[in-house]
Amino acid sequence: MDVKICTMGELFVEFVAKEFNQRFDYTNEYIGPYPSGAPAIFANQVAKLGFPVIFLSCVGKDPFGKMCINRLKQDGVNVNGITSHNKVKTASAFSTQIGPKERSLIYNVLNSACGLISFDHVNEALLKDCNHLHIMGSSLYSFRAIDAMCKVINFIKSHGGTVSFDPNLHKEMSEIREIEQSFSYILEFTDIILINETQVRYFSENYESDEETIKALLEKGIKHLVVKKGSDGANYYCCDDKNNINTIYSKGFSIDAIDHSGADYCFDATFVSLLLSGFSAEQALMYANACYALSSSYKGPMEGTSSLIAIEKFLSENINN
Repeated sequence: MDVKICTMGELFVEFVAKEFNQRFDYTNEYIGPYPSGAPAIFANQVAKLGFPVIFLSCVGKDPFGKMCINRLKQDGVNVNGITSHNKVKTASAFSTQIGPKERSLIYNVLNSACGLISFDHVNEALLKDCNHLHIMGSSLYSFRAIDAMCKVINFIKSHGGTVSFDPNLHKEMSEIREIEQSFSYILEFTDIILINETQVRYFSENYESDEETIKALLEKGIKHLVVKKGSDGANYYCCDDKNNINTIYSKGFSIDAIDHSGADYCFDATFVSLLLSGFSAEQALMYANACYALSSSYKGPMEGTSSLIAIEKFLSENINN
């Protein structure tokens, strides 16, 4: 099918610590600014794959905002849904790598242009040809943002479209109550969910095992469930006509990783785009794992987004390794 995707949420500049495990409470050097934000990286990766994608967000009328918009536009993202504000500045973040796959961040999102995202920023005329919405949990950071997201969900679903959801839970957002409170509502509309192994446990409620949690999520009406394991690959789950759970495992790729910061979102974009365009789940997983590896080999959250040609070249060189 023809795929046109939309996503919405935070767009900011990120300054990356120059050294591993660099502390925030000391004077240190940072590299950047880099365009960043989970849904922005997702949108950029979708565009790099050659699929139409529109991104809804807010930035300030400042050099950082201009840089973010120009980068997305240059890579093929439709930026007509990004609003620029005169009186509020573009969001920013500082990040430091504190483990092989873990980083710590200091955000300024709520008090920035991103914090102004609201119902009125959703122009339905821009969405008229979209048939899929991707939601990042990190984008549900205020009641205004949630109202705006609900407007997009209702529009996409009422026009026969589908929804994918990555809870994208991380400790920096844990104090924002609106995020967790919105998850149960989002799940009612979710067709594809992409979670990591830690997030499986988050959804466990009263279930005794990961298997029971996965089954319960599929019974909510979710058609495709992916558990991401980073460089170790990913598992895919779906129910057949007899309500039996089918599982596919796709191994990851061993590379010299430099920065994992945008890799999960590149994985999401690749899996969702290719699955919707007709790839089998097994193929989509394999390409998504390759995209994860490629993203991890670049410094900076959006610097490792890859074209379909680059992914296929990587697979041809690494598929038997």
